[in-house]
Amino acid sequence: MAIRYNNLVTQSLAKQIAEQIRGAILDGRLRVDERLPTEEELAAQFEVSRPTIREALKRLAAQNLVRSKRGPAGGTFITRPTESELRTTLANSTTLMVTLGEFDIESITEARREMEGACLKLAIERRTEQHLEQLEQELSYQQQSISDEEFCASDVRFHRLIVDATANPVMQFNMVTVIEALQPLMNMIANRTRSRDRIIDHHKQLLEALRQRDLVAAQQSLDLLLNYLSEHYRQAQQLSAGTAAG
Repeated sequence: MAIRYNNLVTQSLAKQIAEQIRGAILDGRLRVDERLPTEEELAAQFEVSRPTIREALKRLAAQNLVRSKRGPAGGTFITRPTESELRTTLANSTTLMVTLGEFDIESITEARREMEGACLKLAIERRTEQHLEQLEQELSYQQQSISDEEFCASDVRFHRLIVDATANPVMQFNMVTVIEALQPLMNMIANRTRSRDRIIDHHKQLLEALRQRDLVAAQQSLDLLLNYLSEHYRQAQQLSAGTAAG
């Protein structure tokens, strides 16, 4: 199948080729399990060298958009990324943005407050007894003698359960950026000064609000938790800056 592509400019040809093939996948011109033309054919079509095509295909493979198969019936095929792979890619991209300094604490806190707050409404309406039991299990686990890493992981699972209770797959996927990426980073930085007992108390309040289906109480509990974390995030940053200066 011949695909019509836009003209290329000279900068980063491999990247542009990868983006054009990716666009063809996303808009349906290339379908899952369809075989791409050979490297030689793609090189002729794009009027570039085979190494450039090979680099473009490597970029697509890194995004789990194509796979290679050897043998007489082999070649490069369009693949369908799993939900887990897409979640990992989204979380890693968000983490990279934070590492590069693209997101500050105010933006992170605001996004989490608005996005998780929106989840609370649906979670209160749709939560099941199983969700409540799982939240109780995480709370019980958090009160044991566990490591900081284990506590942070449980914290993430606790809030992921709230998101899962929305029963909305779009919200669940979009919240990957907050729960699986931003929240662990905040925890890691604020861990030096925050109190586990305070976090657990906030979690207890959130659980009780979910149990009572009390949206106002749930939102107030989330606000108090995020205010507390933001303050200790800043304290941890100040401590780090003081240590670096010394």
